[in-house]
Amino acid sequence: MGVRVRTFLALAGIIAAVLAWVVIIISISVNPWFKITKNAFSDLGGPHAVDPWIYNYGLIITSVFVDLYSINLLINSRNKVESFASAFVLIAGLFLALIGIYHAGTRPHVFVSTWFFVQMDMALITWGIGSLMAGDRRTGLFSLILGVLSPIPAILIPWPSAAMEETYGILIIDVWVIVMTYKSLIR
Repeated sequence: MGVRVRTFLALAGIIAAVLAWVVIIISISVNPWFKITKNAFSDLGGPHAVDPWIYNYGLIITSVFVDLYSINLLINSRNKVESFASAFVLIAGLFLALIGIYHAGTRPHVFVSTWFFVQMDMALITWGIGSLMAGDRRTGLFSLILGVLSPIPAILIPWPSAAMEETYGILIIDVWVIVMTYKSLIR
């Protein structure tokens, strides 16, 4: 595989993170009724949204980059456990697309949106275990601790809105992707 392709796959996670925030910001800008302290981001793709296609198609396009990033993780995996973690990222990407397909107000929406975050958390935990098995203590502990501890505030804090809790979850994912991308690019 060429250097350009490997670099693109390594950067696909950063592209996905930036694209997700761009989609959210654009969707909020065309929906002035949206309040981060009252709503869920998925409301931006629901039946009451102005131009819900921006949010929904935006998530579907973003999911492509998440799945491309999972290929980068697979290429850089050092054992079967890390390879398994890359599969969780791939599945999370599929669930992200499903959030756009089953937008707010549809029956499977809560399930697919919850499972996006669950899959990513399982990826962090599994990558952490795999990294520890590979003898990479720093990455292993970082991923494992982030994956184990980050759900605690998500569950225990009485968040004022789903969007606030989603922001927290997205930022956790973004931090992990930034660190993993950096490690991937310096190899």
